[in-house]
Amino acid sequence: ENIKRIKERIFQAASRVGRKEDEIRLVAVTKNIGPTAINEAIRAGVNILGENRVQEARTKMEQLQGNIDWHMIGHLQRNKAKNVVPHFAFIHSLDSAALAAEINRQAEKINKKIKVLIQVNLSQENSKSGSSLENLFPLVEEASSYRFLELKGLMTIPPWDPEKENSRPYFSHLRKVMKEIESTYGLDSFTELSMGMSHDFEIAIEEGATFVRLGTAIFGPR
Repeated sequence: ENIKRIKERIFQAASRVGRKEDEIRLVAVTKNIGPTAINEAIRAGVNILGENRVQEARTKMEQLQGNIDWHMIGHLQRNKAKNVVPHFAFIHSLDSAALAAEINRQAEKINKKIKVLIQVNLSQENSKSGSSLENLFPLVEEASSYRFLELKGLMTIPPWDPEKENSRPYFSHLRKVMKEIESTYGLDSFTELSMGMSHDFEIAIEEGATFVRLGTAIFGPR
């Protein structure tokens, strides 16, 4: 029932700005959620699972049923890249040149191209990971040069605010930055925006999100 309601809200948000529902993909955030509830979500139509911790995800992978794309959405340390690359289809949290080099190195070992998004810390909060705007363009240049990285776009997490409209400037800003990068470097496939969580995903969709990361809206409070 939650997923059905979410899909309806995604459709309505997309319609408000002339977008198609199928442009937006739902990432079910499964941190601290057990396999029983996750399998129920999979049966209800979820096929992308977002995890913050490598070890937690690896344990769940053996217990879940269905054709699932695993997305790493949490901060990724370089020494954990070797555990992520073989098992995940997408990394949303690339934030440094050193991490880009390590992901590429691990992907080359198994001859696997892996899709990545650069996480951008637009709010400049010390508590959040992500590239600064100052470092973003050099990082794009570096990451796009690697053979085993498919650089697909950007991700951000705005500051928490109970007033969801206050997230809009961050989402709008990220879309503009993506367009600037796309035109500067001629990256035709640089089109993905991972932004919006349970309390503000409709605003994110109106501002161009292609991935929305929802946990509480699907599974309830942790």
